[in-house]
Amino acid sequence: MGFYLIRRLALMIPLFIGITIISFSVIHLAPGSPIDMATDLNPKATAEVKERMRALYGLDKPLHIQYWNWLSRLLVLDFGNSFSQDGRKVADKIFERLPVTISINVISLLLILLVAIPLGVLSATHKNSLFDKATTVFVFVGFAVPTFWLALLLMILFGVHLGWLPISGLKSLNYEYLPASGQLWDRVSHLILPVLLSAFGGLAGLSRYMRSTMLEVIRQDYITTAKAKGLSNRVVVFKHALRNALLPVITVLGLSIPGLIGGSVIFETIFAIPGMGQLFYASVMARDYPTIMGILVIGAVLTLFGNLIADVSYALADPRIQTA
Repeated sequence: MGFYLIRRLALMIPLFIGITIISFSVIHLAPGSPIDMATDLNPKATAEVKERMRALYGLDKPLHIQYWNWLSRLLVLDFGNSFSQDGRKVADKIFERLPVTISINVISLLLILLVAIPLGVLSATHKNSLFDKATTVFVFVGFAVPTFWLALLLMILFGVHLGWLPISGLKSLNYEYLPASGQLWDRVSHLILPVLLSAFGGLAGLSRYMRSTMLEVIRQDYITTAKAKGLSNRVVVFKHALRNALLPVITVLGLSIPGLIGGSVIFETIFAIPGMGQLFYASVMARDYPTIMGILVIGAVLTLFGNLIADVSYALADPRIQTA
């Protein structure tokens, strides 16, 4: 296992460089530039001013030189300075928002696991029952309903008509004046809608994966043998079948790790949550290349480590899988 991990970590280096080259090229090929975004509405911005700004940001150099300069800074963990008006360091802008996004998505991921796995197992063991049909309808709704539309409906229902939950931000304006219990509930109430929205689509998909893999496993000969030996249905399902049924689910979970950032764009923008998703959206609209690349780098690292965690989890879940 140790040699396998070292080999995989070594292979991640060229993969990471390839991802950054493609990402760097694509964002520079997109229409518009940070200079255009900053000067198009300014009648005093002459061609000379634009050229000076291009030289200031290093955009007057060839693309491969720009990439090398960016990569050289990255090697010392310097993401550069933002092209936005504040000119702050990209690392500061990212790491002040990263805990918010990670916290919300980790909570939603735990919610998905706690609900989707038992839901899929019960649907498989009670195939064609009323419970199975009801969860199938739930899954189809989860796949079909657009996330932004569902978010607006929930905001109108629980925030506007019923007034039960806040619909924006992470805390109320009077947060500092609330008692400790009130502050706790204020934080929780602000997170309920974003967490549920973030978990809804993943819950539907993962429960369906769990059901299909569980149905395939419980048809295997060793499950029939276990039942013939007189083992209870609970032991057969949760001790023998569930472990093998988790393998495809591990793949889905490994691929969902980079979604901790990418999947946050919609709900963070709708609920005005100051997280990575909102920052990424604003950076793309402003063509803030350093900030975009900083967020993409974190996404690439999460993707590579997500695949590594999935492969290692395979070996832990099923000893028959060789890692040599």
